[in-house]
Amino acid sequence: MRGTTRTVAVAVMSAAALLAAGCGSGDSDGGTSSEGKAGGEITIRGCNPENPLIPSNTTETCGGNIIDAFAAKLVHYNAEDAKPEMDIAESIETTDNQNFTVKLKSGYKFQDGTEVKAKNFVDAWNYAAAGKNAQASGYFMEPIEGYGDTQCTGTAEDPCTDGPAKSETMTGLAVVDDHTFTIKTTEKVSNLPVRLGYSAFSPLPDSFFKDPKAFGEKPIGAGPYQVESWTKNQSVVLKKFADYSGKFGGNLDTITFKIYQDSDAAYNDVIANQLDITDEIPTSAMIDDKYKSDLPDRNAQKETGVIQTVTFAPPAVDPAYKDPKVRQAISMAINREEIIKQIFNNTRVPATGWVSPVVDGYKADQCGEYCTFDAAKAKAQLEAAGGFSTPPITLSYNADASHKDWTEATCNSIKNALGVDCQAVGVVDFKTFRGQIRGREMKGMFRTGWQMDYPSIENFLAPIFKTGASSNDGDYSNPAFDKKLEEAAAATDSAESNKLYQEAEAMLATDFPAIPMWYGKTTMGWSDKVTNVKITAFGTIDLPSLTLK
Repeated sequence: MRGTTRTVAVAVMSAAALLAAGCGSGDSDGGTSSEGKAGGEITIRGCNPENPLIPSNTTETCGGNIIDAFAAKLVHYNAEDAKPEMDIAESIETTDNQNFTVKLKSGYKFQDGTEVKAKNFVDAWNYAAAGKNAQASGYFMEPIEGYGDTQCTGTAEDPCTDGPAKSETMTGLAVVDDHTFTIKTTEKVSNLPVRLGYSAFSPLPDSFFKDPKAFGEKPIGAGPYQVESWTKNQSVVLKKFADYSGKFGGNLDTITFKIYQDSDAAYNDVIANQLDITDEIPTSAMIDDKYKSDLPDRNAQKETGVIQTVTFAPPAVDPAYKDPKVRQAISMAINREEIIKQIFNNTRVPATGWVSPVVDGYKADQCGEYCTFDAAKAKAQLEAAGGFSTPPITLSYNADASHKDWTEATCNSIKNALGVDCQAVGVVDFKTFRGQIRGREMKGMFRTGWQMDYPSIENFLAPIFKTGASSNDGDYSNPAFDKKLEEAAAATDSAESNKLYQEAEAMLATDFPAIPMWYGKTTMGWSDKVTNVKITAFGTIDLPSLTLK
């Protein structure tokens, strides 16, 4: 419900604050909590990862859920409230928010038996940043000094067609000893320690650099589970890592992600106890809370750091949506409340901006009138733009999840309000869908969603809307917006930082690169075989908590 927020981050966090952040014990609204037995195996609904399982090249949840199971990081996010807790890091210290010293715990092991050392972080981050490697999450290294010198330009097949980068390493990273390294950022970055729990900052073992392709098929991390096998389009099998070094280990011996092309099929398998957990309830089961009677005492729901949006194709790909007035008109033509009521049984919250209410710094109504349904104003705004040039309006979605009903309802709302035909277009699966978006082949509008990588208002803005950012699917670019983000990152006071980020978000209402649709509530269901099912603040399954009855 709007106004119900949970503070999960601060813009400025010292190493002492990180160390003080303790473990949570679960959430009564986010799952079950009871004693269970150790060991055993379960199955979970999965989907096709877009790319090989390399942490720095994964920006979507299908692969991200698996990476988070096998890859430990410097920082771990508490499952209940996403507060950062030290994991591989012993400490992260800074006196000026620009120069950071990271000390590692000794003896922390990779799944190939080698020790996690400072060089494994430095080498991994340099690999992620290097333009020649074309890593989708390389952008997250941008704050580090020397990142610009690692960039080059070219094609997707050859990222450095126009010539090699000036350097393959960043000057802002330096190994001090086996368990210490330093980070220097180009500008002050007050929330850098909070960011370091994101998967892009995972360490990589020395073996990765010998054969990155082989690693992507059967990766090696330092987390509580390791990838046993990956059968494309069928399953990913995880086994408990016997020599796991951290304090966030799991109970189960085996977790298999079964890849489904249809969320209804996964849901029906859970009802029949042929699948143990689904992290997505189909819209058909949301109506009248049907899922609660289908799965009594076997369901949970929780507000999470997730927002659903609709993004416009880049103007170079489809100029029909270039005018912000056209975009604003389409947004005002969407009756979010009615769609949420009819399709989602009120298990979503209408979005009034581009930042989730669960993070510190959230400000309501940043979208203004453009996120309020008003057919008359929508039509007038479209007429002010000169109408829509090339009907129909299209809204694409991946057909292997529950998006058909709401995209069709959204199109019906747009069509009725604007008098312009709108068609919902299904794409076979998420991997194909994202491939078309990333390849700048998809025209019209397409559904997008954002699950926070780390708990910060900045994470809902910079990675999605900053010029050249890794998840900037609409190629939005506004120098004033970029500058405001930089000012916010450099602010040493959390209140001032949040204020500047809010000012940046407000700029999006003028340019309107994406339509805010609704904030997330994650709903899950499970079989009668499992217990201790918890939904994290990120909207994912807390794998370490799971047990068999």
